[in-house]
Amino acid sequence: MIRNLIVALTLITIFDTSAKANGHPKDIIDIAVAAGIFNTLVAASKAAGLLETLKGDGPFTLFAPTDDVFGALPAGTVEDLLKSENKSQLINILTYHGLAGKVMPSDISGKAMEVEMLNKAMAKIDATTGVKINGANVIKGDIKATNGVIHVIDAVILP
Repeated sequence: MIRNLIVALTLITIFDTSAKANGHPKDIIDIAVAAGIFNTLVAASKAAGLLETLKGDGPFTLFAPTDDVFGALPAGTVEDLLKSENKSQLINILTYHGLAGKVMPSDISGKAMEVEMLNKAMAKIDATTGVKINGANVIKGDIKATNGVIHVIDAVILP
């Protein structure tokens, strides 16, 4: 819990300074790259062929695990997913971290619901106490991008 609070405070500082570079708004990928804590997510998105989509018009809602979160997966998991023969599995996992449209926590506060993710699978969102998606906590939400919003989560969610 304390670690999540420290991470959240650090993220607030990072995103407050990176959401606009030189006064210019950024898309989801630009923000992720500028933050410097989503290198695994960006690399995986590139390997899956999703970078251009996430730089597109959107809007998208991205539930984004940090590098530390990916690092907590069992040894070799990320490396295996990045192999070309596992591309469809990687796409399925990454698109399970996104929604079509821009969903802000204030839009769903006090509610619990199932939502269709970009991979067409259903996920459970619980915003009755904080915000959780399939058990992963949103530790920093409402990071606005030109093409949607990023919510930082403390776990990789699986379809």
